Amino acid sequence: MKKVSLFLAFVLLIAVAASAQTGIGSNKSGYKKQGNALLFSNANGDVKIEFCSPSMFRVRASWSRTFSPDEHLMQETYKWPAVDYKITDAKSAYIIQTSALIITVFKSPFIINVADSKGVMLSSEYVPDSKQNGGLHHMGDTVMCTKNLLPDEHFFGFGERMDFTDQRNKLVKLNVGRGKSKNNLLGAYNINEANYCPVPFFMSTKGYGIYLHNSSATEWDMGSKTDDEYSFKANDGELDYYFIYGSTFPVILSSYLSITGKSPLLPRFAFGLHMGTYSGGTWGHEELTSDRYVIELARKMREMGIPVDILFLDSTWRLFGKKGGKGATTFEWRETFKDPKAMFDSLYTMNFKMVGLHIRPRFDNAKNLNLLDEAQAKGFTYPENGKPGEFVNFFDQQAANWWWDNGVMKVASIGAKFLKTDEGSAFGSLANESEKVGPTGREVAQLHNVFPIAYAKAPYLKFQQYNGIRGLNQTREGYSGIQRYPFIFAGDWPSEWQYFAPVIKAGLNIGMSGVGYWAHCMGGFEHAADPELYMRWVQFGMFSPVAMVFGMDHPGYKEPWNYGAEALANFKKYDDLRYRLIPYIYSNAYTQYQTGMPLMRALVLEYQEDPNTYNIADQYLFGDDMMVCPVTVKGAQTRTIYLPRGTWFDYWTGAKYTGKQYINILTPVDHLPIFVKAGSIIPMQPPMKYMDEKPVDVITLDVFPDKGSSEFKLYEDDGMTLKYQHGDKAITHVTLVNGDGGWELQIKKPSGSFIPAQHTYLAKIHWAGDKEPSSITENKETLKMANGVEALDKAAGWYYDKATHLLWIKTSHNNREDIVLNFK
Repeated sequence: MKKVSLFLAFVLLIAVAASAQTGIGSNKSGYKKQGNALLFSNANGDVKIEFCSPSMFRVRASWSRTFSPDEHLMQETYKWPAVDYKITDAKSAYIIQTSALIITVFKSPFIINVADSKGVMLSSEYVPDSKQNGGLHHMGDTVMCTKNLLPDEHFFGFGERMDFTDQRNKLVKLNVGRGKSKNNLLGAYNINEANYCPVPFFMSTKGYGIYLHNSSATEWDMGSKTDDEYSFKANDGELDYYFIYGSTFPVILSSYLSITGKSPLLPRFAFGLHMGTYSGGTWGHEELTSDRYVIELARKMREMGIPVDILFLDSTWRLFGKKGGKGATTFEWRETFKDPKAMFDSLYTMNFKMVGLHIRPRFDNAKNLNLLDEAQAKGFTYPENGKPGEFVNFFDQQAANWWWDNGVMKVASIGAKFLKTDEGSAFGSLANESEKVGPTGREVAQLHNVFPIAYAKAPYLKFQQYNGIRGLNQTREGYSGIQRYPFIFAGDWPSEWQYFAPVIKAGLNIGMSGVGYWAHCMGGFEHAADPELYMRWVQFGMFSPVAMVFGMDHPGYKEPWNYGAEALANFKKYDDLRYRLIPYIYSNAYTQYQTGMPLMRALVLEYQEDPNTYNIADQYLFGDDMMVCPVTVKGAQTRTIYLPRGTWFDYWTGAKYTGKQYINILTPVDHLPIFVKAGSIIPMQPPMKYMDEKPVDVITLDVFPDKGSSEFKLYEDDGMTLKYQHGDKAITHVTLVNGDGGWELQIKKPSGSFIPAQHTYLAKIHWAGDKEPSSITENKETLKMANGVEALDKAAGWYYDKATHLLWIKTSHNNREDIVLNFK
């Protein structure tokens, strides 16, 4: 353990300078040690500090001297291995040391400072100009904590925010919902108030993060009132937060997810295109809906060769009820759907992998089904004003089981395989399509933010069991913990240029908040889209964690052929590219499952040391190696791009650039700027009209050489079951080494218990040498030079394209053995 003498002077200084009055009161009776936890009994209440690891601890304050029981919607883990720590009584403070942290707990006022093991201050609650003097407080039901805002400290996270990435000097309010004004431009379309998936967690550039474990509405003043302090407070509940030391963002994010749970792997086909439909008639046009429209839509996608795997039917498939109208679900089909089962059968015959249905969380009665009356009689709805309500009580497992057995099974039994759980924010708040508020009261206010999690969890787990494959659920609202029941989509943003860039920002922020699977409506949701906007938004959508096209603009519905020939060609180009990139995407999804690093990453997440990345909200890393730079300005012929440290290749041209600079490039309307890190190896599969349309007999390795060595780990599994959670997987290590004798590309045979399909490899190497390659060997045997790239479709060999500076090498050996390619 580190010596603490360096801290004594600072301890005494604070003890003298600070006021003796704090919200929790001074400590005079010492502490009790309980395993990983220390309990401090203070004048006004108790504080418990519990270690989760040497670099993470939990702080709980209770003015009633009782602590809340564990809950399992926001948080997954409560039990932690034993942590070695030492506590020293330094008269005016307790000094607690682990291998990673030095925590100083001052007795009067009771405040907590945190430094790393070298004594570098990370976080201090000594705020000399604060009325509260920093630390833990409560005012009535509101609980809060105030800390010192350090110079050059910046904050990232807070969930699906559309306003800013760096929240320093901002006031952030977190409560599930959207803008309250009935004027949609100031309410539903207000990017400042949009809060579909808030997450009470941030990461600081000083090397730590804070997760507030509280389900009530919260407010985070990150220096909006004064530049030397920040605070976070909750309207109700316990003051319960985790301090997470990194010191890098990826480490902090992974530690946060060790508390709340990481995202599971989606089925492999779910990384293909998701298409939503109003079945021919949105609001006001319900009479136009039909199962015939759905089948014809699916058939047209197949006939036009537009890759797609998942289809979902939005609201108008169902008969609206007698009491809740459009805001409730009856599970009774609209009469225009003549044979829903035959519709599902037809879609699966066309190789759609999953077909889902949109629902709302309230029961209703219809012509033949009276689920609302039945559920209320059994006590399976959440009470409203002391009477049986309309919301399914998803907090009660018996109620969720009854909802599944008597509601969802009416559609699951004939072919529905997942749900779109919409309007979770309506629990205790105003719904979209009615003046109903639902249940109210103090308990409801504390459950409002976690209701969307319980709502998504129920069908995710039920369908996972019923379908016998990995779960899938689509939902608009969430909170901390929703990542366990993926996926989230960004909400109903209009097809206007002003909303395009904020939606990208939302994806970056939610990824930095632990929610990796995220989607949005390509081209926007409401209103007819400008064809140029549609094209630009589609480009971004195909490079999003989940690719989804859906809209309510009647009669366009964001179907790609409705926006002109150029827009259709653009859609197919990037949809085809996404399907080719599935091995790369899926391998990075496995990394997300292991580490929490999202598929869509704000640059600051990997370049935390570079202040130039702090406010970049229109560029992001897609996986480890690709940087995507959407064009968000109408008519833009160029755009400026920031290249972080390192060397970067233009994905389309192969041009090389040195990092740590801004560049300006041309941006034709069908061109999405993409850059690739030098040293990257990007695996690709053959073109597909749907996932696994044909065997992946050749994997293309798109290689962007760097001066040193580089590596990619190709991940493969069965793509469907939960066996991956028990280690049933295959990893193929692909390594590129630059030596004195030239380059060597090593492709190891897969390791692991899963046996992948047999395939050879086609290396596509962006040649940077001054001389043309002249000697190519595979496992020390000379390969023949081919007459062209096309010849490599039929036989092993190599070809160098002088015009594009691309070296193509097709292997004769397959993935049942190690392969070594040497070239110079």
